[in-house]
Amino acid sequence: MNEQSRNNAELDKELVKRVQEGDKSAYDLLVIKYQHKIVQLVNRFVKDPSEAQDVAQEAFIKAYRALGNFRGDSAFYTWLYRIAINTAKNYLVSRSRRYSDYEVDVQDAEQVENAPQLKGMDTPDSILMNEQIIEAIKSAIEKLPDEMRTAIMLREFEGMSYEEIAQAMDCPVGTVRSRIFRAREAIDEKLTPLLD
Repeated sequence: MNEQSRNNAELDKELVKRVQEGDKSAYDLLVIKYQHKIVQLVNRFVKDPSEAQDVAQEAFIKAYRALGNFRGDSAFYTWLYRIAINTAKNYLVSRSRRYSDYEVDVQDAEQVENAPQLKGMDTPDSILMNEQIIEAIKSAIEKLPDEMRTAIMLREFEGMSYEEIAQAMDCPVGTVRSRIFRAREAIDEKLTPLLD
């Protein structure tokens, strides 16, 4: 890491600490510092510039809400980048658009790779099916026990690592992995009839 990168990381760390201590203006500085990069990143997935701005803003809001759980295990920008990617992915899914064609850096990409039926859906029937799938997922998540629902939402919607979730939920990483695995199994169970 060169001197400038090290200074940059230290500045971010200090700003994050100030935000966590209640200084909201410090978060404004982080937004100003990274808004151009995040909008550019989101623009790679969301082609409409005004929609990309909205998605980027949503990513910053999610990051702000989750900042209390940020422990500095990774650089702030890396953490923010993951949140922005996941926010863009969620936006595309909610709009029934394909995101498997885009170069998305998602740790759980095998979930998409193992579900070829979810790729290339663009006919009216398949769009309707996609909406039914999304509704089934939402319904399955709502019916999960609190601990499982929280774990899967932090992982899939907030983009947090297993370690970050363990810290947020105050439990061992193994417990987090188990909860997420069981949550995915429950969701898969609800989706199987739709995908057959």
